[in-house]
Amino acid sequence: METLVVMLMEKDPETGVFSNEVGSYSIQEHGNLVEGIYLIHKEEQDLVYLKLTTDRDVADWEYDAILDYYDMDALKDMVLTIEESEGYNPVWEVSFRFIDSQDGMENLLTTILQKHRNILDEVFEAIKDKKAEYDEQE
Repeated sequence: METLVVMLMEKDPETGVFSNEVGSYSIQEHGNLVEGIYLIHKEEQDLVYLKLTTDRDVADWEYDAILDYYDMDALKDMVLTIEESEGYNPVWEVSFRFIDSQDGMENLLTTILQKHRNILDEVFEAIKDKKAEYDEQE
């Protein structure tokens, strides 16, 4: 698997404009699960917002099933917040405090991505036979 380098940019919470580079981090595994990352400085804190997604395009029925079966609480010990976000595929946006250390940020990103990968694997296993059930709901 190829290493992904993500660039963390500061984003103005008022305008949504990216202003300056905060750092860049190497992700050895599961970089394909990252849809985006940025930092917002507010209330004397630097908070990182990381958008997590799936590693493949999903069918309409899978989209709903993944959101139904994804255990967001499983990430709560690592992040401050987690919420579903809009996207072509399921997206979850997590936030956490910025760590002013290259190794610290890379380790935290790696840990979050590994946990997200594990949750996705459990979800895909749980929904593999649910197509008919979700097709009936449409």
